[in-house]
Amino acid sequence: MMTDPIADMLTRIRNALNIGRRTVTVRASKVNLGIARVLKDEGYIENYQRMETDAQGDIRVYLKYGPEGEKIVTELKRESKPSRRVYRGVKDIPRVLNGFGIAVVSTPKGILSDRECRRENVGGELICTVS
Repeated sequence: MMTDPIADMLTRIRNALNIGRRTVTVRASKVNLGIARVLKDEGYIENYQRMETDAQGDIRVYLKYGPEGEKIVTELKRESKPSRRVYRGVKDIPRVLNGFGIAVVSTPKGILSDRECRRENVGGELICTVS
């Protein structure tokens, strides 16, 4: 049994980036799919694909690198943990690297980036920051 599937997904992506992998496979869940969608929309990963391997399924994440092989994602940090939930109002959502990074937030309107949260005027649980 996995206690924190979000942290597992972020760790797998972080480890795959450190060794230069092109793809990584993580367990599928609605939250993990939402995080993958936000990362793709913001340009941090190439793509993602839902694979039906068993009852739960998997997500294959296609990682993105620069033209000379440099990492696009330099830091991937879990903010809200099962032991310490972090909630932010729309005015308190952090600007990661003054707007060069993103914060991923779980809101009543779904998993959104910090930019989408400001546009939609909604706050929520701060899942992770990406830079």
